[in-house]
Amino acid sequence: MSALLTIPETRPLPCTGDARWPEMTHRGAASAADWRDAVLRHGPAAAAERADGGFAVAVDLGDDRIFLAVDRFAEQTLCYRVDGGRLQVATRADLLAGPGDALDHQALFDYLYFHSIPAPRTVFVAVRRLPAGHCAVFQQGKLTVSRYWTPAFRPLAQPSFDALRDEFLQLLREAVRRRLGGEGQVACFLSGGTDSSTVAGLIGEVTGQPASTYSIGFEAQGYDEMAYARIAARRFGTDHHEYYVTPDDLLRHMPEVAAWQDQPFGNSSVLPSYCCARVAHAEGVRHLVAGDGGDELFGGNARYATQRMFGVYEQVPSFLRRGVLEPVFGSAVVGRTPLLKFGSGYIRHARTPMPDRIQGHNLLLRLGARQVLTPGFLAGIDAEGPLKLQREVWRYADADGELDRTLAYDWRFTLAESDLPKVRDATRMAGIDVAFPLIDRQLLEFSLKLPASYKLRGMKLRWFFKEALRGFLPDEILSKKKHGFGLPFGVWAVKHAGLRALAEDALRSIATRGLVRRDFVDPLLSTHLPAHPGYYGEMVWILTMLELWLRRHQPEFRVPA
Repeated sequence: MSALLTIPETRPLPCTGDARWPEMTHRGAASAADWRDAVLRHGPAAAAERADGGFAVAVDLGDDRIFLAVDRFAEQTLCYRVDGGRLQVATRADLLAGPGDALDHQALFDYLYFHSIPAPRTVFVAVRRLPAGHCAVFQQGKLTVSRYWTPAFRPLAQPSFDALRDEFLQLLREAVRRRLGGEGQVACFLSGGTDSSTVAGLIGEVTGQPASTYSIGFEAQGYDEMAYARIAARRFGTDHHEYYVTPDDLLRHMPEVAAWQDQPFGNSSVLPSYCCARVAHAEGVRHLVAGDGGDELFGGNARYATQRMFGVYEQVPSFLRRGVLEPVFGSAVVGRTPLLKFGSGYIRHARTPMPDRIQGHNLLLRLGARQVLTPGFLAGIDAEGPLKLQREVWRYADADGELDRTLAYDWRFTLAESDLPKVRDATRMAGIDVAFPLIDRQLLEFSLKLPASYKLRGMKLRWFFKEALRGFLPDEILSKKKHGFGLPFGVWAVKHAGLRALAEDALRSIATRGLVRRDFVDPLLSTHLPAHPGYYGEMVWILTMLELWLRRHQPEFRVPA
């Protein structure tokens, strides 16, 4: 009996992406034969570590071994299943699941916690997904998974801004050039943020012709960033396209977007990204370039400054912290005093070690898992499971400082598990390929040598990135706060009758499955959502998308009483 089974059996093993090695002389991405030669010459881990680009590969090495690998950020994804000594592989989890396969309750809890399901779990008990930066070898009926890449930060002791700026700008140009795809229209997403604006401008610079840019807007106060996209489009003379997403778009596309996913996925920006990609596809675009990754490589997320603020507490002499501040601000009276309770909260968060502190604003934890989920469901899961995974990822980075370790943490949980799948799946659903030049290997390695003060200077986010591009990017974009394609779902769900009906129907339905408490759903819809639509709308969204996914993939799912 063959040791290998593909899905379907007549289809070749997955070999997707644009992987390359320095010694490759032919044009185009590495083929299965290239991968086989590289693994046999260098070994499994070394072959994957030396590869550049995004990839997901399963290669028959011809010596009773099957080799699997995904890139450092899981731009591409690879799922597997081992049954009776036979390996099954596919790029989607649902292709490996049989009609009677059970859902993994722990994975469902992870979804509600992270709003995605981090590898190696998938929503199906029998199916696993290869984590970012990992490879595996299947031999004699056994699959051995290992990490082939560990982020190793080596900040320069005496950096030269001018020299680093020149190197950085050249690496940016090369990264964009490598990720432009084949012939045809050169197009990119444009949110008006630093990253997408940089990509749009560099496309015009490296190709000699303006990029086609695609932007999404919302008729909702505090959510629409189209003004910044227009500033970037004017600066770089792009062929600019705009689309304003409406509540009717959400009503039309939410069921199909949820159902198309191979497992539940709760990043709400997937829907505006899909709408944007649909517009591009209608214009003839078949390859888009996205700006994701710049914040996580170069220190651009607001939480990096927040965590630094908490880190200041450690610099207070211990006798003052333990002898004065903590006894005073830890008292019940101070905790109830409006002006002083902020000090109590600050000390409480500052004393929480990383990465636990990052989850201080986790929606499920803030609402309380026991208030949201049924006792029957909670009895079958490990509520500490997500935190155990987070701590494991936090430990494996080779970094001395907290900021760099936080960046490496985000490469896994923000990029690999949320933002890249969001864009990848949205574009694939629209019939378009996507590339991410800002996480190009050369830029990644460059970021590893930048001192932490070049990423976060005081409380100034991504200081080096912005200073290096000053004069290239408009000042308005350099000074704006990060936003992206955020979705005003909660605001619209309160005001739009159709969306409200969809959400109410989905949440009341999921409450019958024994997963979510009925006495949580009713006040969530009737009281909490109308009072705070931006905050509670996120929980309504992830529960709605979960129910819509279940209706398509597992309509009979119930948690045993």
